[in-house]
Amino acid sequence: MLPPNSPKTITFISRSTPYGSGLAKACLDMVLSAAVFEQHINLVFMDDGVWQLQAAQAPKHIDAKDLGAALSALPLYEVNNIFAESESLSARGLDPAALTIDVKACSAEQIAAMIRESDVVYQL
Repeated sequence: MLPPNSPKTITFISRSTPYGSGLAKACLDMVLSAAVFEQHINLVFMDDGVWQLQAAQAPKHIDAKDLGAALSALPLYEVNNIFAESESLSARGLDPAALTIDVKACSAEQIAAMIRESDVVYQL
């Protein structure tokens, strides 16, 4: 059992498109808030959530802020464990080398193992 004040491993799974709802932004806000409290953070993009990683988004045409720009702030909060499910990237034709931020592509099995090792998991 961990001491009460020791850092927890928190995994956030973002499954929502970057625009059209507030879920992607809410997940990012939760990640940044948890990071301020020096927790061990894993951020996983799956399903339509991988669209958040697409480079050269143009959200100003729909009067939205660029979520990709906000993702670039993650290293400032020491959020370095950023993953994208390989199958989701492949199904949407996204190349891991051409995304707006660096992510580690991993399989659904690797994500399942990460979830099992986490103290807390949030899915949005």
